[in-house]
Amino acid sequence: MRIEYLRTFIKLCEYKSFSKLAEDLNISQSTLSHRISQLEEEFANVILIERTTKKFELTHAGEILLDHAKKILALYDTCEQEILKYSKQHVATITISASTLPGSHILPKFITNFKSKYPNVDFKIIINNSRQSIDFLKKDVVDFAGVGGLMDEKEDLFDIKIIYEDELVFICSPKHEIVTIKNKQISLNDLFSYPFITREEGSGTRKVFELNFEKYENLKQKLVINDNNSIITAVSNSDYISIMSEIIAKKSEDAGLITIFRIKEYPVIAKRKIYFLKRKGKVIEDLKNRFWEHINMV
Repeated sequence: MRIEYLRTFIKLCEYKSFSKLAEDLNISQSTLSHRISQLEEEFANVILIERTTKKFELTHAGEILLDHAKKILALYDTCEQEILKYSKQHVATITISASTLPGSHILPKFITNFKSKYPNVDFKIIINNSRQSIDFLKKDVVDFAGVGGLMDEKEDLFDIKIIYEDELVFICSPKHEIVTIKNKQISLNDLFSYPFITREEGSGTRKVFELNFEKYENLKQKLVINDNNSIITAVSNSDYISIMSEIIAKKSEDAGLITIFRIKEYPVIAKRKIYFLKRKGKVIEDLKNRFWEHINMV
């Protein structure tokens, strides 16, 4: 029996959906179904999941396997951690789901430093928005998450480290009349005259902006884009304006792609903390725990 098939079975019982789990694991539904079928063959072809109903439902045999599989994996993971301490070739893969700011601009510094000390560690970084990253962490698809907000989740679900303090800023094209006519200082009423690009639902940037900018609903929201680079490209070639992390915006401003501007009534739009998370109470192997301890405030 492959131990990873037991992990897949447990995750499937949490998701209660073949299609959703297959999407998150980036495998086909047929591959996922095959793994479950292999488990069923291991137990004399006993059916584990009732496939004839419209809803996900475990059979009694499936419930028994789920209970024992959790215990088996807990013992296996503990055993693996203890044994690997004696291995000179200790290898680990650390998987992180992160939004753009932590994933592309903050965490790489920690990763390269850690990699120089532990060359046998591999990193897999998945860029998602904050909502998806937290969901992946809760479902054990990833080891850690880097996010721009907790997205209304309870803090006691996670161990939390603050790795950066960010500020949101407005951006526009360097040729926009905000720059050429109003000298980068405009009022709220001026702001409402221009089309606005917002981030997608689930974005930490959008969540913080909505909570802190009380006139959010008055903006002329014409586009929803879920990628900062795409927003920069769209803004730099149009009369659209948008909102973005200052650290990302400054790099693009230095490259001449956009200009940062401020509003008289809101010299500071919103500040936020950038978090690095792991599931509270989850046992992680030694090298992953060392990476967690390696993370600190930038």
